[in-house]
Amino acid sequence: MTLIKSISGIRGTIGGGAGDTLNPLDIVKFTAAYATFIKKQNHASNTIVVGRDARISGEMVKNVVCGTLMGMGFDVVNIGLATTPTTELAVRMCQAAGGIIITASHNPRHWNALKLLNHEGEFLTAANGQEVLSVAEHEDFTFADVDHLGSYREDNTFNQRHIDSVLALKLVDVESIRKAHFKVVVDAINSVGGIILPEFLKALGVEYTILNGNPNGDFAHNPEPLEKNLSGIMGEMKRGKYDLGIVVDPDVDRLAFICEDGTMFGEEYTLVAVADYVLTHTPGNTVSNLSSTRALRDVTEKHGGHYAASAVGEVNVTTKMKAEHAVIGGEGNGGVIYPESHYGRDALVGIGLFLSSLAQKHCTVSALRATFPHYSIAKNRIDLTPSTDVDAILMEVKTLYGKEAGVQVTDIDGVKLDFPDKWVHLRKSNTEPIIRVYSEASTMDEADALGKRLMQVVYDMQE
Repeated sequence: MTLIKSISGIRGTIGGGAGDTLNPLDIVKFTAAYATFIKKQNHASNTIVVGRDARISGEMVKNVVCGTLMGMGFDVVNIGLATTPTTELAVRMCQAAGGIIITASHNPRHWNALKLLNHEGEFLTAANGQEVLSVAEHEDFTFADVDHLGSYREDNTFNQRHIDSVLALKLVDVESIRKAHFKVVVDAINSVGGIILPEFLKALGVEYTILNGNPNGDFAHNPEPLEKNLSGIMGEMKRGKYDLGIVVDPDVDRLAFICEDGTMFGEEYTLVAVADYVLTHTPGNTVSNLSSTRALRDVTEKHGGHYAASAVGEVNVTTKMKAEHAVIGGEGNGGVIYPESHYGRDALVGIGLFLSSLAQKHCTVSALRATFPHYSIAKNRIDLTPSTDVDAILMEVKTLYGKEAGVQVTDIDGVKLDFPDKWVHLRKSNTEPIIRVYSEASTMDEADALGKRLMQVVYDMQE
């Protein structure tokens, strides 16, 4: 059983003992702590927005969250089954004091989480999150008396309002998309993508087929949108009936594409392709996290912009984007952040911009992919034991390779080693008890070999 408290929110497995899992008692504690934090912000609004993905545990968690918020004196707007970006936008549209998204994103079906938002509909900063955790640890919260309990209402209009906001973006070329008569197939993983994406594609004039479209939370496969999990849609694409395959995760903030021939476009290249299109029309700077492909840097510099890297985590990316005045940014896991819409990963925005690029270029998806610099990223992991001193290991790696000529060491988030023609990044996961090992080179074999080499270094240190 697992409970993880991090910059990404409160995440855990459902069922088990208090303090060790995401159970009703702990949900109450962390929700009350968040409500206490929001009260201290003295926002004009007394409203908190709640949305959730279609996880099996979602109804239970939602009921506990909404009841707790009311018990803390807040007025709750429950927007129902909604994507993470929909909930983020709803906070802004309601001019609410904050929001809670009930989703464990790409984690398996037995997980759930509370993602905490500020009044801008953006994730709490690390410092804000730490304040919430401190309040929870000390149970330093006070519930409202009977005369000051909060109210509750449901509002199911925000999916359409989200769609309308994307259609209104200047760079989403609805007319060209409609003229292209695209045929696509979508893997919605049996979550909220199955609700909003058909309506979105219909509005764009795109002919679509939905795989795993029943939003019952019983995920048809491992929900992380990686090639090894996507044999179903890749097989469907190989039938040759579609222009594009679209894959989203359960809360629809991550996005991956499949080429017309059934091959992966590359999760890392979702942001690259969208950024290339945005930069063509609005030159400027870009940001991605340290674990993202160098291709974004190359494309940015081609357009005369400056690329900067942030620590992993959406709030770190958005903070860096604001500092760099970036016109587009995101994460290599298929997360597109477009400030013209909002500072949050949004698969609908990514789809709208990608289809616009494809329609304007009049080319196939594989031909578009071939226009970008080619890198391959290997993604490995080291499972941790409770006794593992991860920080000490990462410090040893830093010390070991910091002495080598031609190696640039970055330690703002774990340890990243930049070699002249490749890189490897080791970092503690924010969402799982593991060390993520990402490595990139000109070929997959070379990238994987580099990652495995560093994994062996770590294993040797633990002996």
